Amino acid sequence: MTPTFAHRMDRVVPNAIGELLALGADPSIISFGGGYPDPTLFPAEALAQVFDDVIRAPGGQAMQYAPSDGLPLLREQVAELMTADGTPCTAADVLILQGSQQGLDFSARMMVDPGDVIVTEDPTFLGGRIAFDPSEPVYAPIPMDQDGMRMDVLQQVLETTPRVKMIYTIPEFQNPTGVTLSLARRRRLIELANAHNVIVLEDTPYRQIRFSGETLPTLKSLDTQGRVIHLGSFSKVLVPGLRVGWAVASPALLGKMALLKLANDTQTSTLNMAATSLYLDRHDLAAHVAILRAAYARKKAVMLDAMRRHFPQDVTVTDPEGGLFTWATFREGFDATAFMRDVALPEARVAYVPGASFHPVTPRANTARFNYSAQPEARIEEGIAALGAALKRHA
Repeated sequence: MTPTFAHRMDRVVPNAIGELLALGADPSIISFGGGYPDPTLFPAEALAQVFDDVIRAPGGQAMQYAPSDGLPLLREQVAELMTADGTPCTAADVLILQGSQQGLDFSARMMVDPGDVIVTEDPTFLGGRIAFDPSEPVYAPIPMDQDGMRMDVLQQVLETTPRVKMIYTIPEFQNPTGVTLSLARRRRLIELANAHNVIVLEDTPYRQIRFSGETLPTLKSLDTQGRVIHLGSFSKVLVPGLRVGWAVASPALLGKMALLKLANDTQTSTLNMAATSLYLDRHDLAAHVAILRAAYARKKAVMLDAMRRHFPQDVTVTDPEGGLFTWATFREGFDATAFMRDVALPEARVAYVPGASFHPVTPRANTARFNYSAQPEARIEEGIAALGAALKRHA
């Protein structure tokens, strides 16, 4: 048989995320690659009791089908979390997703025809591109600085580029750079989106993992015309294995996403939604997040200190106020992909994510993303020291 695939499959190809998952499973490699939380901080005992209780509850409701838009109580709880975070909403404004990654897919399928333009940060989240690519978009990448996406370039792109449908941004502790979009630029982004009738897709999986600096308002809270789709997730603040995320959007947008949800998988796992809801009812999520913040702040400090001591002096790294990643820029001419393949993995036994795959149009070979949340502090020091020695020998 020779199948004739749809054109959209031309862009559905193997990618670095699958390779990273494989590297993360190899115990002989010190991997700074994937976006893994620290598994030693998972609330395993609390979740074990929660799952036991929802499974044993009379009537078996947690093992039955549920509404496609999510369990009503969980939607209310998410709305309460959003409201407490300065983004007032109700359960009617919330759609429960199979992880916020599903919201990226739905947003593109809902808004983007082949040849339409998605504006992204440059670099941008590789998982976003994976979700968007089947819709066959054209990307318009916007450079970043220490305050996030540059609004002067965004304005120029919106004024000169036809068929822009969506602006995709990770405002807090951006993946991969760790940079946060400033308040002034948040306000300007909304102004520009309003002026040019463009949807804004706000992806916030790391928002609660802030170590320092002032908490800034969500783009959704600044939305004056109902054009922001806000995506959130429990993956980084509870456990990723639950695959429970959410979207908050205006009724016109959320209704279409709910139809895609029904077509895609009918509903998010009732069992996982019920367990998440019961955990939120019984336990103090904010107290748990405070533990994560403290632990990840220490790990970030260990990594950055080790990089300063062990890496060549011409390597620069970002110092994020939260999240899971720092972004390294090496000298011009350095190829981070080739170096990891030829030196870092076989000699230093260290993995990271080469930065080229995060650039949607023009790859930059001399960049890389490092995750500091997953490894113990001693392994961070060991891995960065080994990598630094390899860089000084070969780079």
